[in-house]
Amino acid sequence: MEDTMGTAKVAFQGEHGAFSEDAARQLLGSNIETIPFRTFEEMFEAVSTGATDAAAAPIENSLAGSVHKNYDLLMEHDLTIIGETNLRIVHHLIAQPGVALSEVRRVYSHPVALAQCERFLRANPQIEVAPAYDTAGSVKMIVESDSKDEAAIAGAAAAAVYGAEIIVESIEDNAKNYTRFLLLTRPERADSIKTVAGSKERKTSIVFRVANQPGALFRSIAAFALRDIDLTKIESRPIEGRPWEYSFYVDLIGDQHEPRVERALANLAELAESVRVLGSYPRSNE
Repeated sequence: MEDTMGTAKVAFQGEHGAFSEDAARQLLGSNIETIPFRTFEEMFEAVSTGATDAAAAPIENSLAGSVHKNYDLLMEHDLTIIGETNLRIVHHLIAQPGVALSEVRRVYSHPVALAQCERFLRANPQIEVAPAYDTAGSVKMIVESDSKDEAAIAGAAAAAVYGAEIIVESIEDNAKNYTRFLLLTRPERADSIKTVAGSKERKTSIVFRVANQPGALFRSIAAFALRDIDLTKIESRPIEGRPWEYSFYVDLIGDQHEPRVERALANLAELAESVRVLGSYPRSNE
């Protein structure tokens, strides 16, 4: 992807070969420079400071639910959502070339990936489960250790990147396993970075807070219901320093500059303590 400043640098969490790296390329094409970071905090900091142009951040999985850390980091950083994609997650058992399933005694992967492959792991009780911080990082680790009795659970890209071999394909419990990723950038870069994924339909993400009073949330949501605006996601997160009070993240169909969405947001602003638009962007085709 070429923008007005050349090849974009895109941050992602994990090691090369991670699903997040696949999502970055799905969003922006292959002509990007992908830069791995160990933690989500480091990834958000990189794009916030300008060390990278954008970041591909997982926000929810169709089986495991929301990535709460990234909702909180969205609140902490002044970033804009400019795209989304839903990536099909296919887990493979990966080992050194020539290693057979019967030889594997330990498997490494991210805890979420391990949980999504429980049936396979139950069917192979001889394999000890060992949580790790990243799926692709697990493949990198077993290749570097040159172990013949260890394997990893990760995507096909990780096997290709590190010269490993898929010994059992598609071991996930449920084929309807998707992760939704958001493409984030600084507000001043939003117009210069163009996604290649997405439909003509637009989505908008917001976060708002309301007073802890009876009916406050109902009245806030009614601002959209009265205008027939479809809400596709509502997520609540605790407000730091205010026990039992929450911020509400909402995804809705429509662009923030459409008249009915503008009116709904103006109505919400009259009812809420605060409203922040996180971005309007093309809705994923998946």
